[in-house]
Amino acid sequence: MTERQIEEKMYRMAVEFIPRRYPTGWGGAAVVRTAADHYYLSVALENANLSTSLCIEVGAMCEAYKFGEKITHCLCVVRDDETAPFKVLSPCGICQERLRYWGDDVRVGVTVPGGELLFVPLCQMQPYHWSAAYPPQELEHYTP
Repeated sequence: MTERQIEEKMYRMAVEFIPRRYPTGWGGAAVVRTAADHYYLSVALENANLSTSLCIEVGAMCEAYKFGEKITHCLCVVRDDETAPFKVLSPCGICQERLRYWGDDVRVGVTVPGGELLFVPLCQMQPYHWSAAYPPQELEHYTP
């Protein structure tokens, strides 16, 4: 499967799932793909105390981690309500740090004007990442 086919499959998975989970109102879903070509889907855990919320992608990341799989792609899609168009959300800084566990080559869906489906490697989102201050061997025990 080509990169584009993987990315389009992930997008379809998210936009097909959102109306099932959230028939009305706001909805969002994330999909990660692993090197084993497994796809994990997650939603945000709703909570009355917003300071305890987790990002939409976290559940899917945890599933991949649980099975010891390397994430290769991550995508988060939301809609404002059942009549609104779907939009891609770039991973927040915390999720970028979480995804970095699997390397700076993890491809992530990003928000772009016009709504084009675009994935870029994490290293393009954070070209000056703090980890560059350390030799790779010092960080090896933090990566799979």
